[in-house]
Amino acid sequence: MVLILAVALFAGSFWQKEQQKVYSRDIFAMDTYFVIRAYGPYAGDALALCEQEVQRLEQAFSVTDANSDVARLNRGECIVPGEDTGKLLGEALRLCEATNGALDISLYPILKEWGFTTGDYQVPEAAKLRELLAHVDYRELPAAQENPDGPGNPENTDNTENPENRGMQLPKGMEIDLGAVAKGYTGDCLIEQLRSEKVSSAILDLGGNIQVLGTKPDGSDWRVAVKNPFDPAKQIGVVAVSDKAVITSGGYERFFEQDGKTYWHILDPQTGYPSERGLLSVTVVGDRGVECDGLSTALFVMGTEDAVEYWRGNARFEMILVTVDGRLLVTEGLQDSFTCSEEWNAEFIYRDEFEKWEESIDFPGSSDLFFVCRGEHRDSKAFREAAGGGGIRWSGALYHRPVPGKGPGYSCSLWGGK
Repeated sequence: MVLILAVALFAGSFWQKEQQKVYSRDIFAMDTYFVIRAYGPYAGDALALCEQEVQRLEQAFSVTDANSDVARLNRGECIVPGEDTGKLLGEALRLCEATNGALDISLYPILKEWGFTTGDYQVPEAAKLRELLAHVDYRELPAAQENPDGPGNPENTDNTENPENRGMQLPKGMEIDLGAVAKGYTGDCLIEQLRSEKVSSAILDLGGNIQVLGTKPDGSDWRVAVKNPFDPAKQIGVVAVSDKAVITSGGYERFFEQDGKTYWHILDPQTGYPSERGLLSVTVVGDRGVECDGLSTALFVMGTEDAVEYWRGNARFEMILVTVDGRLLVTEGLQDSFTCSEEWNAEFIYRDEFEKWEESIDFPGSSDLFFVCRGEHRDSKAFREAAGGGGIRWSGALYHRPVPGKGPGYSCSLWGGK
């Protein structure tokens, strides 16, 4: 019996050590560096398969590889795109439609004119931009026209019905680039590859796009740093996540200066110029890398107010915005998982809009304390319960009670003494 127990303990200890064992793979692909770190006894073999998957997807999506599906389409060929190209085109067009063109994969000729694809930067002539903009419109792409379910349907996430099954040819003068969604899609594929190989803990850094599988081996959340766009060597904070994508788009990632002005690579499809609508960076946190990748670009183009309104109407993601005037806006779903750096103050934004107001209320049974109730109305179970009970409840750092004349469910935070 003692021997059996000893063997069992040894086996358990050995397995625990195997689960903690880390394997890492560095890959240069899609014009950037990928670093994949995975844990457990199956991770080594899984990473070898992941590298093959990255190379396969790059060969399909690259705009510079003459044999890729995208390059052939851009040359005007009529082709039957491969399975992954078809899926990614469908995903991209869904996001183009859902964001009303703030993301537009047909912007590639203008990106080239600015030199962002080659490094030969220049500010294009206005007349040249007008000429190229005439060919920028995702709605003219054949996959967008033929999709019977509509690419804007958020439930239609497969989107494989067109490009995989019949020939596709771009209209004359149009070119596409899937770069705004390719790394996110690749991350999703790699996560599935790792899962299929029995890996349950991994973190992927795909050129700054972070995607995590499960938790750390010790069961704690992964802690992902969000860069400070004013000083990318520093961070604005850390978000704790598991089984999520954390993807940032920012003007600091690729830019050039000319005549004292900074021009970055995130272009407005309406104007052909770098988007300047009040944001320096957008970080999107969600379940699917391809969606977070595309949305981080689209929300940057929308600007602060429209990005917030888009988020309020879409419950599938959370976001962190940094504005040009130094504000840090964080959506309510990250309140418990985002920790900002000491020099930053996060302003949380909520899905439910509310009236801005304040008033003092005596704390029952006390002559020493009063509360200032601020209009932070949220339609949540906790607030409804507080309203129904009519009493004061303690929840985290807040007291909750209904306020006469203001309605139920307002947040009352300790403000001072009489």
